[in-house]
Amino acid sequence: YKGDIDSYIAQDGYKGLSKALSSHKPQELIDMVKRSGLRGRGGAGFPTGVKWDFIPKDPTLTKYLCCNADEGEPGTFKDRELMEKDPHQMIEGIAISSYAIGAKKAYIYIRGELVKAANILSNSISGAYKKGYLGNNILGSGFSLDIYVHRGAGAYICGEETALIESIEGKRGQPRLKPPFPATYGLYGKPTVVNNVETLSNIPHIVLKGDAWYSQIGTQKSTGTRIFSVSGHVKKPGNYEIPLGTPLREIIENHAGGLREGRRLKAIIPGGSSTPILTPDHIDIPMDFESVASAGSALGSGGLIIMDDTTCMVHVAKRLMEFYYHESCGKCTPCREGSSWILQILERIEGGEGRMEDIDLLINLCKNIQGKTFCPFGDAEIA
Repeated sequence: YKGDIDSYIAQDGYKGLSKALSSHKPQELIDMVKRSGLRGRGGAGFPTGVKWDFIPKDPTLTKYLCCNADEGEPGTFKDRELMEKDPHQMIEGIAISSYAIGAKKAYIYIRGELVKAANILSNSISGAYKKGYLGNNILGSGFSLDIYVHRGAGAYICGEETALIESIEGKRGQPRLKPPFPATYGLYGKPTVVNNVETLSNIPHIVLKGDAWYSQIGTQKSTGTRIFSVSGHVKKPGNYEIPLGTPLREIIENHAGGLREGRRLKAIIPGGSSTPILTPDHIDIPMDFESVASAGSALGSGGLIIMDDTTCMVHVAKRLMEFYYHESCGKCTPCREGSSWILQILERIEGGEGRMEDIDLLINLCKNIQGKTFCPFGDAEIA
């Protein structure tokens, strides 16, 4: 229905917001989301309710909610589809979340390339204002909220929460040193929560159906569903919303249609290009936060990239390093200089002029980037 508010309302849309405002105090909502076990769907997987609870309870303080709709992670395209096809779900989630933390202004920071999604969001927000779900005294509750759509300019680094905040403030999109964390010093120096599109889209369902219902889906520590963006050498690439803990084999073979005829699995990127690559030995791993972490990778943003035996891994590494070198914000020397050096070596190897000592040099370069940058970008590019 692409943003039609009447269709959304007909499917119990905004009932969660109405219930939250009429039946729950802000702290009750925070505790509910904690009990649900919802974890961030943007990459880090941090418990959402815990993040909300970090916000100071002082009612005199100005607070902000930022929706991270930047989605620049290669291999990930779930948030775009959520915004284009079900925007009110996210808008309702923003409204409930803002009420829970005491924010009266919320910003949707959307990736610059997502023009269609930004237009749909703007129209949907206007519709929500007209129906009284946004603006002053929402549903007669005394709670007021304004939402602003802030379009980025296509910088991958602005998916990092502090760089996103800097960009909204009109500064260069570069990460801040933490601490202080956004919960105490965020947008315009005020307490701020930054949540991903998919994370916020879960909130109305948790409020409407209860945290016990939500926590029964998935695994004990990784609750709920997850949208996996499956791409690469599969017959049916696309977005698949399935319970966390679903085996990787089931996702590839049952949902994505399996590999191309006559081909064998070679490698899997489990959570977007910034997560370490898995091998065919991991084909039966449950796709939840703990299991993927124990395998040495991360669930990340849910971007599953499947590669078969036609893939050249040197070419994969070079192509990804081209991206990270281009997108490095330049703030940290190890990332800025290291990415350039690694790319030069990979280009030389793929050009047939590699030397045995290049392997040790690459390992040494990676060690000098890992853990030595302001944000996780440096760790991501050597994953």
